[in-house]
Amino acid sequence: MAHKITVLPGDGIGPEITKVALNALEAAGKLEHEEFQFSEELVGGAAIDATGKPLPEHTLETCKQSDAVLLAAIGGYQWDTLPADQRPERGLLALRAGLNAFANLRPAIVLPQLADASSLKREIVEGTDIMIVRELVGGIYFGQPRGFKTNDKGEKVGFNTMIYSEPEVERIAHVAFKSAQKRQKKLCSVEKSNVLEVSQLWKEVVTRVAKEYPDVELSHMYIDNAAMQLLRNPKVFDTIVTGNIFGDILSDEASMLTGSLGMLPSASISNDGPGIFEPVHGSAPDIAGQDKANPMAMVLSAAMMCRYGLNLPKVADRLEAAVTAALDAGYRTGDLMSSGMKQVGCIELGEILVKQITEAKY
Repeated sequence: MAHKITVLPGDGIGPEITKVALNALEAAGKLEHEEFQFSEELVGGAAIDATGKPLPEHTLETCKQSDAVLLAAIGGYQWDTLPADQRPERGLLALRAGLNAFANLRPAIVLPQLADASSLKREIVEGTDIMIVRELVGGIYFGQPRGFKTNDKGEKVGFNTMIYSEPEVERIAHVAFKSAQKRQKKLCSVEKSNVLEVSQLWKEVVTRVAKEYPDVELSHMYIDNAAMQLLRNPKVFDTIVTGNIFGDILSDEASMLTGSLGMLPSASISNDGPGIFEPVHGSAPDIAGQDKANPMAMVLSAAMMCRYGLNLPKVADRLEAAVTAALDAGYRTGDLMSSGMKQVGCIELGEILVKQITEAKY
């Protein structure tokens, strides 16, 4: 039976990199006797232009009926003047909410071919391979009450509420432990339990859930120390699980270890529906349609989809191996270009990736 994938090319460079990823996915799937059924739908600016809405009802319904959602990029200058609640980015937020995508998975992998592009020294970052599992729909970004008021002294104050329930922590902990099982079986829970009651609950629940995963080694670390260790010794981490605001900070910090956003995939997943798999980078409208886009993060997002959304690890392996092989051969898009490398466009790199897949020796 074919795996049903809803494809959302979106805006900017989205359609270009989507084509590359689908060609690579089909080539890798064919070698593993896996078939895919693609349904292309509108989201973001493209959806606004066609329907007046950043997430049409038909798009959301199609996503709900699929096995996974592969999203390219959303947004562009021409929609920046719209009211905030009508902009393309609202389509992504509504999609996450509509699919109950509560867990964000962001890998930060420093490939040896690109280690010199990192802000840190090669000897510090080379070999880094981290998966950050971030709770996405709770914590201080969503907690109530929040807002502004005037205190007894007549001073204006702003306030937010950092809150998590046991079920919210339990479900993200299960995602993190299962992710760790697919990696090096080491999980670090990051919180601030020496100061925050919400973190004390977090630590308590994660420790309890750990008993269901005896094959995973659990450790705990305060957020300030974790932020420091990511720069000092990132290779100490394998899988990290943390709340919304801490995860927001750590995942952006970790992304800079790699040297380029053009290589980073991500996933937002649910317990009861399809996950959303997308590159970390934006729609890059300034280079859209010019054959300059780097499609590798999109291909790696398809690999994440296969590994975490469709349980097709062999297809994921083939996609990831093709990216590595292309880099080993010296092929680079403009964002990664360095002395001695061969610069290629999006289309040519896509052809190279398919060739690497079909000619790989397995």
